[in-house]
Amino acid sequence: MKRKLFFLAICLQMAGVAGYSQDNDVQQAVADAAKALSDAPVIVEKVNYWNNSTVFDIGLSSTMLQNWAAGGYNTIAINTGIDANANYKKNLMSWNNRLQLMYAFYFSGDKPGLIQKTNDLIKLESGWGYKTSENSKWNYSASLNFRSQFSNSFKYGKSLVDNPHHPTDYEMTLQSGFMSPAYTNVALGMAWNPAAWFSANFAPLTGGFTICTIPELRKTYGMKLIDGTDQYRSSLFQFGAQVTANVKFNINEVFKFETQLVLFSDYLNKPQNIRVNWDNKISWQLNKLFKVSLDTWLIYDPIVMIPDEAHPEGIQKIQMKEYLSFNLTYTFARKK
Repeated sequence: MKRKLFFLAICLQMAGVAGYSQDNDVQQAVADAAKALSDAPVIVEKVNYWNNSTVFDIGLSSTMLQNWAAGGYNTIAINTGIDANANYKKNLMSWNNRLQLMYAFYFSGDKPGLIQKTNDLIKLESGWGYKTSENSKWNYSASLNFRSQFSNSFKYGKSLVDNPHHPTDYEMTLQSGFMSPAYTNVALGMAWNPAAWFSANFAPLTGGFTICTIPELRKTYGMKLIDGTDQYRSSLFQFGAQVTANVKFNINEVFKFETQLVLFSDYLNKPQNIRVNWDNKISWQLNKLFKVSLDTWLIYDPIVMIPDEAHPEGIQKIQMKEYLSFNLTYTFARKK
């Protein structure tokens, strides 16, 4: 660009030389052109160190029955999701942020007037890293994580009214709610990034809280008794070590797979009992606007006691959830 400006200035000045008298110095014209070039503002393109993207998903399905001999119920199901990323990289430093929000519910003819939830997630991940050297695969790392849900979840039982064809009230057992539970932690350690599709984080210093704001659920989620009372605390502090492994790659142009495995050991309470969180996501982008996704979650938390008929006080169990969705999807992205 600078050479072009210089050439243009020379041409303009040389064109003016033709109108000069024969005694004018051509070198003076060149000097004037050089001065004009030096006085011209230099435009420097601003470097963008951020790489941002936001994916919006919404899906709708319905079943309508009339005189259907095989039976069934009219249903309407709606699911929504947001997956937002904001990543910063400059020299040896990086800062990666991801927010995942999911909510799905349905109306069913067997329980008129009720909104029954099928999926609910708030998940925030923020990780800072600083390379040990320019070509190193290792980073000093610090991360902050938060996980909870938006609304209460219930287990529904039988109708409490006499007319079974038009039930309006049901046996309901509260199972979870907003900030009940919620998990948050801060982890310090080292991250290893040997390839673009794989990373691992080793954090021997990890501290965080399990939070439960609903009193009747605190025992279920492992809260401890307040000394001298029969009331349970609203939070539990844990301090230990955490290992996180992430895999993310494109199987081909339309299939994507990502998985995250998190293992945590609490130094303060039976460190041999490992908490496990394993999330998986497979997505199939049918075209620019439509996508099929399969999400699975596996949790094993040794302090969470899940009641059943044989164990009304609760027992340790592996928790599993699977969610298959067909969505209208749209991506907003800003990259370097």
